[in-house]
Amino acid sequence: MDERRRVIRRVGVVILGANLLLAVAKGAVWYSTGSLAVQSEAINSLADTVYSLVTVAGLYLTTQPPDFEHPHGHERIEPFVSLFVAVGVFAAGGFVAYRAVTSLLSGAVGPSGGLAAMAVLAGSIAAKLGLYYYCKRAGNRYNSPALVATALDNRADVLTAGAALIGVAGASAGYPLADPLAAVVVAVGILYTGVEIVRDNVNYLVGAAPPEDLRAEIITRALAHPAVEGAHDVIAHYVGPEIDVSLHIEVEGDLTLREAHRIETEVIRALQAIPAVDDVFVHVDPKELGEWKRDEEVDRLASYDADAESFSRRRS
Repeated sequence: MDERRRVIRRVGVVILGANLLLAVAKGAVWYSTGSLAVQSEAINSLADTVYSLVTVAGLYLTTQPPDFEHPHGHERIEPFVSLFVAVGVFAAGGFVAYRAVTSLLSGAVGPSGGLAAMAVLAGSIAAKLGLYYYCKRAGNRYNSPALVATALDNRADVLTAGAALIGVAGASAGYPLADPLAAVVVAVGILYTGVEIVRDNVNYLVGAAPPEDLRAEIITRALAHPAVEGAHDVIAHYVGPEIDVSLHIEVEGDLTLREAHRIETEVIRALQAIPAVDDVFVHVDPKELGEWKRDEEVDRLASYDADAESFSRRRS
């Protein structure tokens, strides 16, 4: 947990610093050249800077250790941080779209920006590509929705800066409408990123089931225990970015209480070894009480992978 806290906070600060530098550089070039495409990119980077500041604060809160009022920690704040990122993305995209469309309809096309504009946009592409991989790797490794959302935003920034670069180059080559048209493409890319962020994080907030491959891994690990004859009523759902699991495992009824407790504990530990899983609740069903039952979803997920079929057992 200490490593996760340290890495996530460091990534947040790096993103904030990079976005601030890009906003200043693009703003300076726009001020000196008047390029609409560069202005759109400057606004995008300014929005990135603002929500990066909020993201840093949010990541500081989410990486606080558990306390009396939050015994499971503060990670469940992260989807809300991600949705705030989405709000900033939508605001930036809407403003850029308004400016670009207004310019096209009025015919008031500004200067292209020339080599200075192309240089700052090329630098932005390189920086955002590096930030995308940096955030994606950290977000996936430490199960951080906020960092994954930031990675998606940086990926979109690579595409929008590329579109802006093409627009500036086209305007410099004698096609002035290329500049505001590029700004429109930038706006569409920004707005699409906002949609992606919202879509990915709503599942964390509404308690959706995890992906099928992860549900299959949960079933596989539970059935892998040699004393477990089957499972049913398996429920896995998101609580924030983490997954809570509850299930019934089926065992022979002549076990001692001590043996049943040991099996339950071993199954819990096996499931909690999955990085995305947080809490696990296991109910032990002895055969003699008639609680064993067929669960078609468990059977389907147990055979999700060819290797998992070896864990399917005959039910008595």
